[in-house]
Amino acid sequence: MVTVLDTTKNRPRHPEKAHRPDSEVLRKPSWIRVRAGGSPVYEETRQIVKENNLVTVCEEAGCPNIGECWSQKHATMMIMGDTCTRACAFCNVRTGIPNPLDKSEPENVAIAVAKLGLKHVVITSVDRDDLDDGGAQHFVETISAIRERSPETTIEILTPDFLRKPGALEAVVAAKPDVFNHNLETVPSNYLTVRPGARYFHSIRLLQQVKEIDPSMFTKSGIMVGLGETRNEVLQLMDDLRSADVDFLTIGQYLQPTRKHHPVKYFVTPEEFKSYETIAYTKGFMLVSSSPLTRSSHHAGEDFARLKSARDSKLAVN
Repeated sequence: MVTVLDTTKNRPRHPEKAHRPDSEVLRKPSWIRVRAGGSPVYEETRQIVKENNLVTVCEEAGCPNIGECWSQKHATMMIMGDTCTRACAFCNVRTGIPNPLDKSEPENVAIAVAKLGLKHVVITSVDRDDLDDGGAQHFVETISAIRERSPETTIEILTPDFLRKPGALEAVVAAKPDVFNHNLETVPSNYLTVRPGARYFHSIRLLQQVKEIDPSMFTKSGIMVGLGETRNEVLQLMDDLRSADVDFLTIGQYLQPTRKHHPVKYFVTPEEFKSYETIAYTKGFMLVSSSPLTRSSHHAGEDFARLKSARDSKLAVN
């Protein structure tokens, strides 16, 4: 039996995936290019994250944009620990039994946001199915702490689905984040193999409910392509999101973290990404980011400014 090791913490990172057979890792095409870290600003960002004992999705998920983002003092905070209660086949975050919540984490996140001087911050989390509210109150406390220390910072949250956690969504929306993001990740036909712990139409309904509770709140969702989906399935997913009045769609290339993860079925060309973007705009999304290296939090601050501008223009026309 093969176990993939987390070399930084010297313990099994994905023991639940050890039974899976190895799959071929396709060679990346020329248009998948990643900027390496190592600049002084990158190191400063890394030190701030380390000093405040924070977990970032940039590191845990092996984001290809970490070099670019950290060199601009942009980091996506991942709250509620580094261990997820689910085992999605695409994800590089550790799976297992999480530690209890760190009650000082919301304040530590707020301190780091202030030190980094962030105008816009993205807060995400692992899935915490072990908690009665799925971690909703921890999101609320983190938002509140950031507002207290950095009142000018706009806040984007990327939440789990709060499946079977009544009242959780309502509590988080009441905390008034500026953007509510929840990713569908892939088309419904892939859910049993790629995202088995989630339910596609529950996620659609979650996004719809955000708008029902607070019509003024921006909503956002994202998917990866290259997991075996068809073009028509992606177009239908766009329609499903628009039926839930989602404002912003991100589409990026799936990159396989290890041989034990779901294989990349194909690499989508830049031209195909551009085609998806064009179609998404015709379907009514206010903002679309579609490219091989697009990720939910990549350029999130700039995108938020564009989103507000798009809404202001729409209101002016109406």
